[in-house]
Amino acid sequence: GECIGNKQGDECAEGIAGMKIRTGMIPLNSLRHNRGDEESKNSNVFVGRAKEYLKDKRKAMKLTRRATIKAGKNKRRLRDVWSNLQLLLELAKAWSKGEYRQIPYRSMLSIFAAIVYFAVPTDAIPDVLLGFGLIDDAAVIGFTLKLVEKDLERFKQWKEKEQSPNDC
Repeated sequence: GECIGNKQGDECAEGIAGMKIRTGMIPLNSLRHNRGDEESKNSNVFVGRAKEYLKDKRKAMKLTRRATIKAGKNKRRLRDVWSNLQLLLELAKAWSKGEYRQIPYRSMLSIFAAIVYFAVPTDAIPDVLLGFGLIDDAAVIGFTLKLVEKDLERFKQWKEKEQSPNDC
């Protein structure tokens, strides 16, 4: 379908219930590198916090647990990104535990910035706004999934290999 609020050249992210959302409507620069504009400065809070989580594995595990709980409470509203969100959270947990490290730092930074954004209830659209509070979260998750798609696929393959019985 059409992208809500689309301007020529804007990317769209899959939102809740298949609604496409123009990524320029929310501070997605938190997942990109600093461009120097005001939106980017405000959004770099998420990147800064993501860097903190990447340095502290215990904090990272606590964050992923918090995001997992929030996702579970909103499973129906997150149905369009649910399976990929679960994979993203599993990757973050495996990385935090040191079980999986075959992923570029920039990808992990993007993943943790998205998880921080998702876990924080007072982001661009506060979660308390019933029916609208997860739209920006789903868009950020959708954008991040697109950004780290190849890394997620490699993790999924690694996970399947780890879970399959060894043939001797």
